Amino acid sequence: MGSQAVTAIKTQKDRKEFVLHLLNDIEAFEYMIKHNLFETGIQRVGAEQELCIVDKHFRPSTKALEILEKINDTHYTTELALFNLEINLDPFELKNTCFSEIEKQLKNLLEKGYKAAEETENNKFILTGILPTLRKKDLAFKNVTPFKRYKTLNKVLKKIRGDDFKLHILGVDELILKHESILFEACNTSFQVHLQISPEEAIDKYNWSQVISGPLLSIMTNSPLLLGKELWSETRIALFQQSIDLRNVTHFSREQKPRVSFGNRWVKNSILELYTDDISRYPPIVSSQFDENSIESVKKGIMPKLKALNLHNGTLYKWNRLCYGVHENIAHLRIENRYIPAGPSIKDEIANALLWVGVMQGMPKQYEKIWKKMPFRDARGNFINAARNGINTYFNWFGKGISAKKLLENILIPMAKEGLLKSNIDETEIDYYLEIIQKRIDTSTTGSKWLIRNKRKLRKEVSNYEANVILTELIYKNQKSNKSISEWESVAYHENKSDKKYDKVYKIMSTSLFVVHENDLLKLALKIMEWNHIHHIPVVNKHNKIVGIIEKTQIEELDFSSKKVMNKVAKNIMNKRFDIVHPETSFKKAKELIIKTKNTCIVVINEDKLVGIFTKNDLERIEKIKKNND
Repeated sequence: MGSQAVTAIKTQKDRKEFVLHLLNDIEAFEYMIKHNLFETGIQRVGAEQELCIVDKHFRPSTKALEILEKINDTHYTTELALFNLEINLDPFELKNTCFSEIEKQLKNLLEKGYKAAEETENNKFILTGILPTLRKKDLAFKNVTPFKRYKTLNKVLKKIRGDDFKLHILGVDELILKHESILFEACNTSFQVHLQISPEEAIDKYNWSQVISGPLLSIMTNSPLLLGKELWSETRIALFQQSIDLRNVTHFSREQKPRVSFGNRWVKNSILELYTDDISRYPPIVSSQFDENSIESVKKGIMPKLKALNLHNGTLYKWNRLCYGVHENIAHLRIENRYIPAGPSIKDEIANALLWVGVMQGMPKQYEKIWKKMPFRDARGNFINAARNGINTYFNWFGKGISAKKLLENILIPMAKEGLLKSNIDETEIDYYLEIIQKRIDTSTTGSKWLIRNKRKLRKEVSNYEANVILTELIYKNQKSNKSISEWESVAYHENKSDKKYDKVYKIMSTSLFVVHENDLLKLALKIMEWNHIHHIPVVNKHNKIVGIIEKTQIEELDFSSKKVMNKVAKNIMNKRFDIVHPETSFKKAKELIIKTKNTCIVVINEDKLVGIFTKNDLERIEKIKKNND
């Protein structure tokens, strides 16, 4: 939805006018196909780099507009959130050393951005599918980029939804929450790759892009973490669909499809089916000013912008999206790959792009009319399984089971090389970037694998928050060195030297909590503390609200052989005069509170919910670390 000037469709008149332009565009598109008015005989490849902005403490920074002004380069543009930016790379003709040329341009543009960010309060750019240090508070509406198109889209989508948006993603951990705006969409950062195609090959090429999505995604995953939770190997796939899902119970009952989707069926007769199917399924939600009659224009030899069609297409988010463009009165078609995540490094991104383009170009003739060879649900199932399991996925490949590694090594990588050679890409360049893919297979290391291995290692030493900060800092350092992911070393937990490391309670507190009910036996409370090696346990009432704290020292000396003691319950002994703080409370204030009240722990509450405990042991541990660092 590139146009800034969009308005909500509020009235029947608005909708009728937009639909008329939309149908006019469809007629013009059909006319252009029939009269061979699309560019052929040349292919170009292009890319869009989405990125995250962080401050000097590796937390999301909302300085996008300030940094954008300093960069002063039209390749850069805004994104939905103030902690994101996007770089639109130039299209390159698909030949010779075009991929290393794309890498060179991207590197130069990022260097310009790094410099502007550093000059803006020591901010930094991070290339990652989902920024590890994002917190729910960062996704407030105030952090939406203050442009009309973003605010209009948020308002329209929420009105259609009629309720808060909901997330429920089950991976190794489980994430369930509500959110008020579409800003969760901004958690996703991608490296979107475009490949120009000709109309005569469009049906087979688009279907083929669907077939290969799962297998290719499996080796590219880089988004396993969201809000500190370990979820899917490529969590963006689940998150993006749910973050702007407009359906309510009524919609589900008649099987309306989400606006973010893999698709519904193969294209069989005309590439136009992609657009007509979308118009049939999804009502228009925004409009704009239209200054052309597209069918009249095309009949006069003026290639139309198809503004209404592109606008409607821009409010739908397929992982493989057909795009229309016109430049210097020459119209073209291209397929946009939207599932490749940003990062882990520039080299990894270019290798991903080359692999995708290569497999697209190397499509064997036997896979034309794909609907005769593979059920659509196999392709969609492979894609979802790859998003969940990454490089460990087992695929259904034309009726046979095969692992991701074998499918890539034995079939897709050789196919990519053949396709790239046919496209006159320099063989040295092909081997160089495909070797980056091969090393991921050899070391079983994707961006997601690296993040999860190191997150689990770090959690043995530091808090969940601190682990996320350290990971983000190391992502930044490795990206600056431009090492590919298979060369990244394991993280050492002590590498985070930030002076803000322990300044807030949420960065230190324990979040893995056990509670007892006020009417639970004291012996149960003692056993839970012994089994889990903890010294404090919160007590809750029937409404699941905290009403007290029990310390291990209060009950471990009790004689449980006594019937009187055996029958005691938590509320008989719990401390009702416990201290409460907010996650954002400063370490200094929490320390003063513990010293003043002589309580050995503080309860951390957010939005009336128990979210953590900060103990005297935590205080002493941090004080010792600070002393050693000094």
